[in-house]
Amino acid sequence: MPIITSLLDTDLYKFTMMQVVLHQFPGAQVEYKFKCRNAGVNLAQHVDEIRAEIKALCSLSFSEEELTYLRSMRFIKSDFVDFLGLFRLNEKCITLTAQPDGQLDIVVKGPWLHTILFEIPVLAIVNEVYFKNHSTPRSIHAGQERLLHKISLLKVPALKELKIADYGTRRRFSKVWQEEVLRTLAGDLDTSASGQFAGTSNVHFARTLGLTPLGTMAHEYLQAAQALGPRLRDSQTFAFENGRKSIAAI
Repeated sequence: MPIITSLLDTDLYKFTMMQVVLHQFPGAQVEYKFKCRNAGVNLAQHVDEIRAEIKALCSLSFSEEELTYLRSMRFIKSDFVDFLGLFRLNEKCITLTAQPDGQLDIVVKGPWLHTILFEIPVLAIVNEVYFKNHSTPRSIHAGQERLLHKISLLKVPALKELKIADYGTRRRFSKVWQEEVLRTLAGDLDTSASGQFAGTSNVHFARTLGLTPLGTMAHEYLQAAQALGPRLRDSQTFAFENGRKSIAAI
């Protein structure tokens, strides 16, 4: 089974930003480039496996149940959901090149509206392919031990007001592990409005596990506003004003 099986398997803020792009910047062109920050990691040897996973990603579309879920969010407009009903990622917009030194070049280029959803699942794919080929069963066991230890630390009286949230999709060890982490957190911590576990940025798991989806926008949007806005010093005002227009009630 492919790693990514749902286009909701991404961060909520990709959808809130994408909605602004649809309404305010539908013609904007962008380019994303992947950079591995860990020295000595040979991703090039896994290029064929990663490429196959991306091909599978580009075959996905939103189900009616997923669209209904998005439509239920008060800040998501019906015309945006209608657009998503027709949406697929285009494989022609992404290129992978294995370098002799082991580096893997990944470039996404094209209309912002049609490429914005590449980022999170592609990063999740790269991580999971790498760890699948370089980890051992002990890795999961160690992760479970660390997770339970960290939960125990949260349960001390001095931290009862502390809230935590999951924003780990792009860096996850695997999709299965992220689900286990979320199920464990939801089972061991209070998920109510006043509880410690606030929710997850992952829209797929928010839907399937009954958690609160979290996220507004990423630095990507403010960076784009610097290029799209009239003056650099006014770029944040420009970004927030266009965002407000997109989520304002019809």
